[in-house]
Amino acid sequence: MEKPPTLLGIDAYLLSQSGKAGRNRVADRLAAYGLRLWHFAVLAALADFGPHSQRDLSLRLSVDVSDMAKVIDQLAADSRIDRVRDEADRRRVLVSLNDRGRDLLAALRRDAAEVDHELLSGLTAAERKQLHALLLKVLAQV
Repeated sequence: MEKPPTLLGIDAYLLSQSGKAGRNRVADRLAAYGLRLWHFAVLAALADFGPHSQRDLSLRLSVDVSDMAKVIDQLAADSRIDRVRDEADRRRVLVSLNDRGRDLLAALRRDAAEVDHELLSGLTAAERKQLHALLLKVLAQV
């Protein structure tokens, strides 16, 4: 069914609808692993930035500390991450990615790339690259 032209003239609406479609497709892929987007985000943050305390992960990913605790507990129960006491501050527990977590992250990245390919199939490679650069620029301003 055709969308109202008034809405199609609003970039925020277009971003919202495109984002919703992409998020739903990624969520479907993650669900096949019994995971949600926050699991993916935690694995990615640990891979990109190294070990973190639970609180620091919460801040980096803008996730409530109690929600982060659940995600970390689930990943630890599935042996995807390791938790160790911080040698500099024994009160802190550092969370780090292990080999099983890296393998899972690699699979999730492949799935996300497939979703990107499907979602952006109407664009040329150059247009995809340009869109990516523009989205990064928009994200930097929000």
